[in-house]
Amino acid sequence: MERELFTLIRRTLRTLGKRRRNRRFAYTDAAIVEVYCWAVINDRPVVWACDPRHWPKGLRRGGLPSQSVVSRRLRSGAVRKLLGRLEHRVCRRFRVPTLAYAIDGKPMPISGHSMDKQAGYGRAAGGKAKGYKLHALIDLSGTVWAWRIAPMNADERNVGPLLLPAVPAGGYLLADRNYDSNTFFSAASEHNLQAVIPRRYGADKGMGHRRQDPARLRCRDLLENTISGFGRELHRQRKRIEYFFGRLSSGAGSLTCLPSWVRTQRRVEQWVAVKLIICQIKADWRADTGKIGA
Repeated sequence: MERELFTLIRRTLRTLGKRRRNRRFAYTDAAIVEVYCWAVINDRPVVWACDPRHWPKGLRRGGLPSQSVVSRRLRSGAVRKLLGRLEHRVCRRFRVPTLAYAIDGKPMPISGHSMDKQAGYGRAAGGKAKGYKLHALIDLSGTVWAWRIAPMNADERNVGPLLLPAVPAGGYLLADRNYDSNTFFSAASEHNLQAVIPRRYGADKGMGHRRQDPARLRCRDLLENTISGFGRELHRQRKRIEYFFGRLSSGAGSLTCLPSWVRTQRRVEQWVAVKLIICQIKADWRADTGKIGA
């Protein structure tokens, strides 16, 4: 499986442009990305992928860069841009506007004694933890439209609006109670999206004396009226993003946790980008009856 995943990634990289070698460097940007992807596919650090003994026969031709070279080049703008183009090509090539989208955050905790100063301490599943959170915006088919990494303590109501510009047309935006605020409803309305969110403190509670955003009032009518069940049935589809996070976190090579060598936000973003690529390739593989294609 690892070999097939890497072969498709390498094939996709070759479609993104000529593999020219900069005279300043002994290895191309694509070669650096390939070594990094091989490490992430196998859930190993970069130094492991720089050892020729860990490459199957015939999978890699020529020499391998050292760990220091790969780590230094991964910080360069050219390599980061190439990795972003790779993720965009694999995960977002077949995107078409849909009627509804879902947004949510997935906690990625790390050890409490970690010295990572960019990680935050906030709410996670079952309590509080230190780490990061993956905020994702998907359509109901599981296609990722936008995502962002933020510290664990970043409020979802503040991070969520940063993902909304990725939606090209209007529709419904499904979210849980953590997003219930006038500010978020207003931000969604600016992008022609009607947010559908249950009230944070329950339908039997009041909404206070302050002015409410019109989109928030319409959401209340959609979810709490007794004439039509359209709003409630629509919001039940929010579970699709839970399925997406479950698929992203299951199986070999998936985003099960952040290993000890993935620290600071930049490294977390690069690690998650490759995991999203792997998840999309597996989804395409299942949809194509077990056959990976370009």
